[in-house]
Amino acid sequence: MVTVVFGAGGNVGRHVAAGLSSAGEKVRLTSRKPLPRGFPPGADVVTADLESPETLPAVLDGAQRVFLYAKPEGIAGFVTAAESAGIQHVVLLSSGSVIHPDAAHNPIARAHIAVESALENSSLTWTFIRAGMFATNTLWWWRNSIRDEGVVRVPYPDAQTAPVHEKDLAALAVTALTQPGHHGHAYPVWGPESLSIRQQVRHIGAAVGREITLEVITVEQTRVELGKTMPPIGVDAILAAWQAGTTAPPQVSTVVADVTGRPAHTFAQWAQDHANDFR
Repeated sequence: MVTVVFGAGGNVGRHVAAGLSSAGEKVRLTSRKPLPRGFPPGADVVTADLESPETLPAVLDGAQRVFLYAKPEGIAGFVTAAESAGIQHVVLLSSGSVIHPDAAHNPIARAHIAVESALENSSLTWTFIRAGMFATNTLWWWRNSIRDEGVVRVPYPDAQTAPVHEKDLAALAVTALTQPGHHGHAYPVWGPESLSIRQQVRHIGAAVGREITLEVITVEQTRVELGKTMPPIGVDAILAAWQAGTTAPPQVSTVVADVTGRPAHTFAQWAQDHANDFR
C-alpha cells in the first residue's frame, strides 16, 4: 500500500515519512516546489499543493492512505481528489484548540474545525490527531535570543505548559496509518508533563551546556518580540496559553503511550534532540 505524506519536509511530516519507511511501508512525499531539497535520495517525491487542486490527482493516484495537515483553503479540492482516487484512510494533524470551550471564537480552532468537518462529511475514513502545544514552537520564541544573547524574555516565567514532541505526534500518525482500530478516532494529544517556562529554559540550558538567563518583560514587550518570528494570530494564542498557565496547570495525557505502546518524550529529551538549534 502507498501512503502519501503531505508536508513531508515539516517538523511532523518528516518523522511520519521516516516512521513509515522504517516500518517497510511505501511512501510518497509531496513538495510544493519542483526541485525539493532535504528528502532522502531516491525518495518518491511528487510536486503538489493543497491550494492547487489540479496538482492532487497525480500525487494520490494509486495511493490508499494519506497523512494530511490542516489547510482549510484546500480541503474541498483534497476531498474531491481523495474520493476520486479511492483513498481508504486519512490521518489529519489537527489542533487541540478544536475542543476548547471558546473554539467558535478562536481563529486557529475554526480553521481546524473546517478541515475536520470536511473530512467527517465526506466518504473518507479518518483519524484526527488533535495536537496541543508543540515543543518546536520554542524555536520560534527563543532560538534567536538564546543563540545571540543567552537569554529568554517572557512575561510569565512560572506559567505552566505541557509541550508535545513532534516525534510523538508522528508516532501516533504512523500507528493510525498502519494498525487497525483507529478509524473514526480523534486523539487529543498533550505533553506527558506540566512544566513552567522557567523549567523549560533550564532543560534547554542543560542540553546546550550553558546557563540561560531568564528576564521578565511586559506583555506588550513580549508581543513585539514574538511578532518578529510569528504572525499575530500565533502571538495571541501563545500569550493566552501562557496567561492561562499562571492560574491552572495544563492538561497532560498518556495517549501516546496508550496508542503506540511506548512512553511519550519528555521536554528534556526534546531539548537534547534540538540542542544544536539553540547553539
